[in-house]
Amino acid sequence: MPVALGGPNAGPSGLRPHQIADLLEDGADTNARRGDGPSAVAALLRAAELSPAGSERARRLAKAAYVGANLTGDVRDVPRLLEDARRTAPGTGSLAAAAAGATYLLNSSGDIDTAHRLLCGAIAAQPAPYDPGDATLDEALHTLLLVCFFGGRPDLWAPFDTATAKYPAAPDLLAIARSTFVDPARTDPADLARLDAAIATLPHTADPLRIVRVAIAGAYVDRLDGCAEALHRVAAAGRCGENVTTAIDALFLPANRAWLTGQWPDLRQAVGEGLELCEQYHYPMPAFAGNFLLACTAAACGDHARTRCLTDRMQQWAGPRRADAVHAYIAHAKALFALGQGDFDEAYRQVTLFAPAGTLPPFAPHALWAVMDLVEAAVRTGRREAAVRHVAAARSARLDVLSPRLRMLQHASAALAAGDDPHPGFADALAIAGAERWPFDHARIHLYYGERLRRGKAPAQARRHLAAALETFQRLGAHPWSHRANQELRACGGAMAPAAGSDAAMLTPQQRKIAGLAAAGLSNKQIAEKLFLSPRTVSTHLYQVFPKLGVTSRAGLRDALEHLNRQ
Repeated sequence: MPVALGGPNAGPSGLRPHQIADLLEDGADTNARRGDGPSAVAALLRAAELSPAGSERARRLAKAAYVGANLTGDVRDVPRLLEDARRTAPGTGSLAAAAAGATYLLNSSGDIDTAHRLLCGAIAAQPAPYDPGDATLDEALHTLLLVCFFGGRPDLWAPFDTATAKYPAAPDLLAIARSTFVDPARTDPADLARLDAAIATLPHTADPLRIVRVAIAGAYVDRLDGCAEALHRVAAAGRCGENVTTAIDALFLPANRAWLTGQWPDLRQAVGEGLELCEQYHYPMPAFAGNFLLACTAAACGDHARTRCLTDRMQQWAGPRRADAVHAYIAHAKALFALGQGDFDEAYRQVTLFAPAGTLPPFAPHALWAVMDLVEAAVRTGRREAAVRHVAAARSARLDVLSPRLRMLQHASAALAAGDDPHPGFADALAIAGAERWPFDHARIHLYYGERLRRGKAPAQARRHLAAALETFQRLGAHPWSHRANQELRACGGAMAPAAGSDAAMLTPQQRKIAGLAAAGLSNKQIAEKLFLSPRTVSTHLYQVFPKLGVTSRAGLRDALEHLNRQ
């Protein structure tokens, strides 16, 4: 016959307080997996109240802090909850407290190294072998993964790898992310297959943290298409005030896809919404991703002031926190601007800050996205050998296996590095099924192919590719690139199209004067002396003048100014 639970301290249900607390915590875990963060936090706080042991009460308070910080958006409550936990059981540490503390540090005035030490110490204190079913340990390691990523330094990863080696078999999503997100240049095809299998489950997944983590694991290997519907659900919940933290990522990840697929108005809308949530709920850490995407579109459109403002904003957050990975994003946006302006030396300098020529460094996933940028900058600055070595590095990393888009970029980069030698790379790149889905890169390849054909005395074929590039650049609003395509069209006898969206009339009197002197052949230093300015000020003005006039170098200034004066 059944035995009734009870005793002098039993509640109305016959359960003792600690048993009710256990059930509440189990319910909190279920609610969190279903995406109901507020209910999970409420259950954990009630479980803490019913916990007879101080250590258990402290652990549940810390867990509530972690769930609040990483799911509901209550990062401002973290210090209070952790202080309550500390007072409840002085000297008692926990994984949940370390994970919550690390998240709070990076969204306040803390730094990567402090968060890293906090997490590594708490994780190392756990008895081995690790239990794959320990959800708190799994959460702590996912937090450590992001801390190591933001740190951007290879030495940060050793404690993470030591910890995951203590599992009989590391949790699947943790292992996938370590491969495809942390170091995709060295990922294994088996990991891509596991990632694809995880993405296939997302339509039936309610857990917002899992959805976001699967999407993050797929970002650098171009798997965000398969995550779009699930991310939309997470973002929609955020608009209702639920699970704000995951909603921020669920807005920025599709915006990342929108950058690559040329849906730049959608990008700006999604990023704007995400940045508002970052501001409202005090989450500056994820804001860098949104600012990077806005900086990329500004750079492609030739907006120097906007690009600089956004990259400065990223630097202001990342610099004091030693979040070195963010420097790669900053440099990439600056390199894109420089490429559009024809400042290839600057573009090469910026890209090689995070992707040295001839290598795709370990733990530097962003280097994959800059392969064609580096190769173009290298070729146009007379560094053909460096370009060839970088193509070899991309081929060695098997970028063509990771995704069709990366295969397209690898083919085009190989053709660029070949100089004027015949090479099938451009044609191979453009022939990839669905290549037009990535219009900005696709148009760049048309431009490069048209340039090559023009030099090869095939003007009719060149015009076809250059016209295709021009149409796409104009549709995207990528004005400096439109001008480059226009200039090439004119050079091979094509009709020069009017610059779309030109704002040349907005030149200030000083900018007109500087542009006129530059068109006359004066150097920045000579112009500075003549106008009593610094050479740096002159350079800044010219950066602003070029996109307004639709030119990419001094060589085009004279014709552009003459055209402007005739209007």
